[in-house]
Amino acid sequence: MIENINPAGYKKIGVYTPAKKIDCGNYYLIYVSGIQAHASKENNSRVDSNDIEVQTHEVFADIGDILKSAGASFDDVIKAVIYVTDMSEFEKVSKIRAEYFKNSMPVSTLVEVNRMVRDGAKIEIEVTAILKK
Repeated sequence: MIENINPAGYKKIGVYTPAKKIDCGNYYLIYVSGIQAHASKENNSRVDSNDIEVQTHEVFADIGDILKSAGASFDDVIKAVIYVTDMSEFEKVSKIRAEYFKNSMPVSTLVEVNRMVRDGAKIEIEVTAILKK
């Protein structure tokens, strides 16, 4: 059984599901789509803030809401993939990442990319979590 996770009020661009929760017997496997910083109310394709730290906290807050909607938390995350548009921001992102993953310490990938879907977005994060029934 596969359940779509769509938190109430979550704004997205395009046709996709923020997360999938898959019944794997004794566990649920949860895949969270790549999440970017909040879009402005005037222009859904442009982010509100140009600050990587603000964007990173927004992304983690949205991921937390999505995980909660699936019955999980950051402690259940086993893998994180982070995309940034400027690798020189690594230290800032890493420090914030450590706040959210202090217990789970997931395997991780961090890659610099050229551009994001939302104009001005500097970071996108996707995670995978596993939750015991």
